[in-house]
Amino acid sequence: MKIGSGRTKAYRIASILILIVLALLFLFPLYWIVTGSFKSAQDIYAAEPKLFPTEWVTTNFEKLFAKRSAPLWELHVPFAQDANGDPLVFSTGPIVPGAIRWLVNTVFMSVMAMILTCITAAMAGYALAKKRFVGRTLLFSLIVCAMALPKQVILIPLIKEMAALNLVNSLWAVIFPTVGWPFGVFLMKQFCEGIPGEILEAARVDGANEAKTFITIVLPMVKPGIGALAIFTFINSWNDYFMQLVMLSSNSNFTISLGIATLQAETTVDMGLLMAGAALAAIPIIIVFLIFQKYFTKGITMGAVKG
Repeated sequence: MKIGSGRTKAYRIASILILIVLALLFLFPLYWIVTGSFKSAQDIYAAEPKLFPTEWVTTNFEKLFAKRSAPLWELHVPFAQDANGDPLVFSTGPIVPGAIRWLVNTVFMSVMAMILTCITAAMAGYALAKKRFVGRTLLFSLIVCAMALPKQVILIPLIKEMAALNLVNSLWAVIFPTVGWPFGVFLMKQFCEGIPGEILEAARVDGANEAKTFITIVLPMVKPGIGALAIFTFINSWNDYFMQLVMLSSNSNFTISLGIATLQAETTVDMGLLMAGAALAAIPIIIVFLIFQKYFTKGITMGAVKG
C-alpha cells in the first residue's frame, strides 16, 4: 500500500508540474501582448527581447485612441432603408475614439451572434433528437456535411442575399450568417439525445405544451452544452475576420480587428499599436470565458463521456 500510494503521489506531483508548465506556455503570448502594449518603441524593437518593460508607457494606447472618432453606437434597423435606399441607421451616443466604437461593435456583434445561435441551435438540436418527422435523417446528414463546407464556397450567394435584404455594411450582415451554424446544431443534438424520453412524456401528461416543455425541461438539462456553445460562438464570431472584411466597409461599422488592420495600412508597421489593440480586444473574450467556464468544462466532460 505504501508503494502504491507513493507512486500515486509522485504521479500527481508530476501531473501538476506538467500542467503548470503547459499553462505558462499558453499564457505567455497573452503576457507578451499585454506587457508589449506598455513598452516603448526602444524596448519593442530591442535586439535582445525584454520580458519586462524598461519603462511602462501608455503611448501605444494614446495613439490607438487618438486615431479617428465616431458615435459610441449606431442602431441599424434590419431590413429597413431610408429615402436614398441606404440602410436605415440611427446614430446616438457621444463621440468617442474609433477604437472604443470598434470594440462596442465587436462586442455587440459577438453577443448577438452568441444569443441567436444558442437559441436556434438548441431548438433545432431538440427537434432533431426528440422529434420524429419525415426527412429527419436526411436533414441531419446535410447539416453534418455543411460542417465541412468552407464559407468561401457560399460567399457570393451570401453577399447577394445580404444585399437583397439591404444588410450589407451593417453588423447584421456578419451576425445572421452565423446564426445557422451547423456545428451548433450538431452539438446541441448530441446533448438533447441524453434527455430521457420519460421526462418529456411526463411533462406532456401534466399538460405542458411544446414551448413550456422546451423552456422548463429541455433548456435546464442542456445548460452545459449551451454554455460550451456560447463560448465557441462568441470566439468564432469575434475572430471571423474574413466575413468582417467582406461585409463591412465604413469606418463606423468596423470591428476591433478590422479597425486595427486599417490603421496599420495607413502607416508603417507599429508593433506597439498592434499589441495595444490586441490587448484591448482580448479583454471581452477573457470575461466571457470566465463567466461560462463552469458550463464549458462540464459540457466538454459530458461530451467526452457520451462519446
